[in-house]
Amino acid sequence: MTDEVSFLLNGVPVRVSDQPATRTLLDWLRDDRGLTGTKEGCNEGDCGACTVVVTDADGSRAVNGCILFLPQLNGKAVRTVEGLSGPDGEMHPVQAAMVDHHGSQCGFCTPGIVASLAAAHTNGETAFDDVLAGNLCRCTGYAPIIRAAEAAASEPVPDWMQTDRAAVTALDAAPLPFAPSSSDDLATWYAANPDATLIAGATDVGLWVTKMLRDLAPVAFLGGCADLKTISADAAGLHVGAMVTLADLLPAIAPRHPSFAEMLRRFASTQVRNAATIGGNIANGSPIGDAPPALIALGAELHLRKGDTSRTIPLESFFLDYGKQDRASGEFVEGITIPAQADRLRCYKLSKRFDQDISAVCGCLSVTVENGTVTGAKLAYGGMAGTPKRAANAETVLIGQPWTETTVRDAMAAYGQDFTPLTDMRASAAYRLETAANMLLRYFHEDQGVASNVLEVSA
Repeated sequence: MTDEVSFLLNGVPVRVSDQPATRTLLDWLRDDRGLTGTKEGCNEGDCGACTVVVTDADGSRAVNGCILFLPQLNGKAVRTVEGLSGPDGEMHPVQAAMVDHHGSQCGFCTPGIVASLAAAHTNGETAFDDVLAGNLCRCTGYAPIIRAAEAAASEPVPDWMQTDRAAVTALDAAPLPFAPSSSDDLATWYAANPDATLIAGATDVGLWVTKMLRDLAPVAFLGGCADLKTISADAAGLHVGAMVTLADLLPAIAPRHPSFAEMLRRFASTQVRNAATIGGNIANGSPIGDAPPALIALGAELHLRKGDTSRTIPLESFFLDYGKQDRASGEFVEGITIPAQADRLRCYKLSKRFDQDISAVCGCLSVTVENGTVTGAKLAYGGMAGTPKRAANAETVLIGQPWTETTVRDAMAAYGQDFTPLTDMRASAAYRLETAANMLLRYFHEDQGVASNVLEVSA
């Protein structure tokens, strides 16, 4: 056991010791290594100026260096914008295309854009609007950047970008004392350190350090818990480990509940989805987390563990009050089970920006209809209360009634009994209440075959 972090930096092995466990990669790169191409913009994972490419045995991905802690890199490889060119100075195809198509102007956002596109190029990803949703640029506009991405897409992946994955398997990286390798190890360690901070992807916890300047010690990094990263399916449903990233959850959920998957596509950005975990999104208990309303509408069960004792509860019962969850000291989220079911789920994320924005209201609705009569309803919302919450009164109005617009409008009138939302910078209470109810009307019309998705409207 050692507290020395070992990883590849731009193809070269490095060992870092005597650093705080919550030292960010961005700070270390700029202050200790002089690699200033990676920029600090928002320092909270929104602007993408700090984007780097991280590679491990599972492949390469773009992540935000500003909320990535050094221990999370142990046994991995990272490439900054300085490391994207070849050993003899050859430009990466993305770099060359950015020059040729005039996509580069200032040096602030461009390095992160190039890093995001280089990761996409390595993986053969061509949905560039999604790839770049986490990179803000106001100099050239995105048209020349997209042209550069399209031009580079047909170029082969450079040899030097393909070496990291093999090299990390040979990297002699010793385990860290605060990085359990399994859920059993975590259970033992957390039982002995119940006041510790558990760090999964750090997309939320990272801000506790960069914005709130909090001391999180003691900490445990959960990235080594391989058994918490699994997704499996059986007759009962889909079983998802707490450490499954949102990027990995999306393709698993898409065949079963495509509306949920489409909402996940809008969840933050590629960089955040590549790091954020489903367990973290649940465990932080946020009333505006987008995944819990969908999972509640699907009747998901939450698996918790403390020491050798495990228990399973309905996910919706986990959220007790604002900032309070049904989780004992030393107990952690192991995973979730989404019951197998016919797809009746629709998810509606209402925000000021399409990409990378916090929901003013997130409505996830599932209504079961048999022979024209409503036999079941789960109307779950985020942003409407101190916790993710169902519209119980509206559900009661629906169940047992004919599936008609009249019934739906009667249920909409009951929303005022279910919610007393706040007014804040994202929306007024009245707006939230009206739009939440309107989501049920939209659900009904979509179920009747009426086109309502503005993204599918064409001239």
